[in-house]
Amino acid sequence: MYYIAHRLFAAHDRALAADLAKRLADKVGPNRVFLPFCDTDEEQLVADVKGRRLFELDRERLRRIDAMVAILHGPSLDDGVCMEIGYAWACGVPVVVLTTDFQTYSLTADGPRLEFPDPLIEAAATRVIRLPRLGPPTTASELGTASRFTAFRERNLVQAASALDTAVEALLELPAPARHEPRPPAGGTVYVEPSPYGRRGVDHLVQACVSVGYRIVGPQRFTAPDPLSAALADLTAAVGTRRLLVDVSGPETPPGGALLIGAACASGTPTAAYACRTGFTHAVGREPNWRNLMIQYAVQARLDTPEAVTAWLSA
Repeated sequence: MYYIAHRLFAAHDRALAADLAKRLADKVGPNRVFLPFCDTDEEQLVADVKGRRLFELDRERLRRIDAMVAILHGPSLDDGVCMEIGYAWACGVPVVVLTTDFQTYSLTADGPRLEFPDPLIEAAATRVIRLPRLGPPTTASELGTASRFTAFRERNLVQAASALDTAVEALLELPAPARHEPRPPAGGTVYVEPSPYGRRGVDHLVQACVSVGYRIVGPQRFTAPDPLSAALADLTAAVGTRRLLVDVSGPETPPGGALLIGAACASGTPTAAYACRTGFTHAVGREPNWRNLMIQYAVQARLDTPEAVTAWLSA
């Protein structure tokens, strides 16, 4: 089964994912393609705790997929999609990431160029499909009486169609999943993932962990000369610790933290989200969610003070 991970919260994102699903289904059959929101029938679903039920339905698919294609665009990456990429990575499932972003990124002004702001995304991907250029311009004879806006729209649609076709081809060429059992955790360690939006840095969380006898493991990818190799090491380290603590401060869970939460969820690593201040999202028939539901229900605890951190670690 192929799983299509995509941002759910705008009509154009859902339409793009549906276009991809149709193109893939034409090649492999509709029963081998899972499109969230569409196939969980979110608008019509009724459950006592709807958000948790949606999480359970998506996770049930994630446990038995053969490959994933994830659609990510721009510097603000959807935290639910990043969580799903991490889950697939931890299960040994190959992931194709599709982007039409015309920007590249780096951690320093002259550092190595990256496909995404956090190198964890690229490190976890089996392949990145990147089509940053618009389709060919419309000639004057082709344009005729159409407006320049119509011509510009068509160039974008050509680019999107080409990207979707390339992603389908890449999916069909992927190797079989290399499923593996998670490694036993290292005793007495906790991986602490900071948020780039955190006002206080990470020292208060580290101190809370140290105060109850834990040894700290933290990210190396932000300062390493080779951020992709370091990102892969961060992934391996995070799922190999006794516990994972992620600062999810910000407008949404930072992409690296979201990916680590997904990997830990698949690996069985107990995880807590540190959120001293956050907002809520609301959807018809669904309980208020303090984070993307894939994040909220993948973690075992939401903590809002250093004292709550020490209590969670001591439990």
